[in-house]
Amino acid sequence: MDQPDRIHLRDYIVSAEIGAFQTERGQDQRLRFNIEVELATHVVGVDDEVDRILSYDILTGAVAAGLADRRYDLLETLAEKIAAQVLAHPRAAQVSVTVEKLDRVPGALGVTLTRRQARVAAEETTARLRVIFHGTDLSLPGGGVALVPDDPHLPLPQGGNAREVALLALDQAAWALAGRLGLTVADSHTELEWAATEARAVVWAPARMARDVPGLPPQPHALALWLADRLEATRLDWAMPKGTALPAIPAGFRIPVGRV
Repeated sequence: MDQPDRIHLRDYIVSAEIGAFQTERGQDQRLRFNIEVELATHVVGVDDEVDRILSYDILTGAVAAGLADRRYDLLETLAEKIAAQVLAHPRAAQVSVTVEKLDRVPGALGVTLTRRQARVAAEETTARLRVIFHGTDLSLPGGGVALVPDDPHLPLPQGGNAREVALLALDQAAWALAGRLGLTVADSHTELEWAATEARAVVWAPARMARDVPGLPPQPHALALWLADRLEATRLDWAMPKGTALPAIPAGFRIPVGRV
């Protein structure tokens, strides 16, 4: 029987305030994290695509989220928080988390726990994004948001590579919009999942995800509809000037649509 594939984070050291003793209050101490994740499926045929694996950023992000949540008296509580954060990802089947204090004794003292969650429970906790087509300036709502940039109206060549160039032009528009708004650019499903989990606003650069989708036009409106459907977004909103007609919505489109 094949053994499951695993990824790991080893000897990851972060300073934080933690501990139940009075001598541990008001000062940081070094914590060492070791995390090993058993994957739900084998890493085969992924074609070197980050969207098809469990990103290592999930592991470092779980540590950061755990430490940001509250001050802990017990390492065990922090380890449980980190394990739950990792298992919320659908590609994680089992996780082992070790957290050690490095400044209490000459060696290290800590805890190791292993947790496994049913797939249904993990999928129910998956965060979702709101998709907004950015055709005019708006006040960004709270929570996870993916902004789709408007057409930059650059001159494009005609011929066999016109679609590729149009998508790259939209990527350029995404970087320009992100710079103006002080946001991060996301060009992969993994980065969009991170934005949803962290409740961040990002600007979507579409070329990487849309390039190989047959029949998908390189027009921003069509891309916004496709992205909202693929992400199972909470809703799709059009930020467009007043008086502008909204794009036609395909029959059977499942995502709530509105104007902001």
